[in-house]
Amino acid sequence: MRKQSLTSSSPISAASAKDPIRHGTRSFRKMILALFAAGFATFSMIYCVQPLMPAFSREYGVTATGSALSLSLTTGILAFTMLLVGNWSDRLGRKPIMVWSLFTSAFLVLATGFAPNWEVFLLERALLGISISGLPAVAMTYLNEEVHADSIGMGMGLYISGSAVGGMSGRLIAGVLANYWGWHVALASIGVISLVAAVLFVRSLPDSQHFSPQHVSWNGRVQQIGRLFNDPGLPWLFVEGFFLMGIFVTFYNYLTYRLMAPPYDFSQAQVGLIFSVYGVGIFSSPVMGHIAGRIGRRKVLWMAFALLTVGALLSFAGAVWAILLGTTLLTFGFFGGHSIASSWVGRRAPGAKAQAASLYLFFYYLGSAVLGSSGGYFYSDWGWEGVAELLTFLAVSGLLIAWKLRVLPPLTAISSITVGAAVNGPYSGKPHEHQNAH
Repeated sequence: MRKQSLTSSSPISAASAKDPIRHGTRSFRKMILALFAAGFATFSMIYCVQPLMPAFSREYGVTATGSALSLSLTTGILAFTMLLVGNWSDRLGRKPIMVWSLFTSAFLVLATGFAPNWEVFLLERALLGISISGLPAVAMTYLNEEVHADSIGMGMGLYISGSAVGGMSGRLIAGVLANYWGWHVALASIGVISLVAAVLFVRSLPDSQHFSPQHVSWNGRVQQIGRLFNDPGLPWLFVEGFFLMGIFVTFYNYLTYRLMAPPYDFSQAQVGLIFSVYGVGIFSSPVMGHIAGRIGRRKVLWMAFALLTVGALLSFAGAVWAILLGTTLLTFGFFGGHSIASSWVGRRAPGAKAQAASLYLFFYYLGSAVLGSSGGYFYSDWGWEGVAELLTFLAVSGLLIAWKLRVLPPLTAISSITVGAAVNGPYSGKPHEHQNAH
């Protein structure tokens, strides 16, 4: 009877005991292809408006700060909605939420190309903040659940590389198309490209093998969040996410205005080509993520903020070569820093990955919304020098925090098991896989 019982339950046991996805396997390649496409579409849809902000100002008569709402409204709503989406994905599953998010968002971006006025355009961008929230936090959770500990750094880095390609391509394509056919055609084209990426995603992403539905009350969620804020490192990593995205978005938001004004007088297409600098993020994320996985995230994160600081300082210069060099260093530091910080959050919260990822991305996109908009006041009152001073202050602040995190005590195997058991039941990971990663 004992043997028969075990045999009859073997399909469930086999599914639950399936090995995590590791680098070099077919499942890893399919997963990366899917998440690369998802990151590409997501960040194309969010940031395709950035090179078009001067065009919005001209057509609708709005200020630089008002035009920045086309991005800040999306990322601000995205930040708050992600706190809810993490809970929904715990119940409904990771892949279904991400599929719904990609298709709905692609149709919304397509619709923005036909917006009749500024108010409708902003409404559609606000709805995009809701629909697209189902991808970023859930993708991070999917990676942390399905990928082996020794491959998570590379997996996260490659996913963020897709985000870098999407951010670069969305801005570049939108800028070039707008130069010849107007911004309406540019945004409609981004919507069509994102629909194609969504189809590729749903066909390639492996189904979850280590997901089990959770029905946790809101009181339970609050307790989980409280545990995360009791960790000596996680709150600081959330702040680092706020600084990273805030610096990055503010820099690019107002760089377009600077370069299209005298003495540079760049065209819309030339401004779009500036975003090709994003290409450095394609390799900076996996490279720095891999290095951090080998020698420890605490030893690498400060380097990313040092690059951000140097990039912000170089932007004070008036020469085009110095501006481009500063842009390159700042972009490299941003993507590397985000890869390190986001994967570090997942490793320090083994029993509450979805909540930790949602909180990190909440602060991350809040930085985009708050600093991206407020930077407009600095630009209006003090020009680029005011923006550069703000960016330098934020980068140095992040550097000091990253230096502080160098001496953050690692989670021991015992504390990892305790946290996992307290939140989600016994933690099944092997201790030696986690000690160095924290």
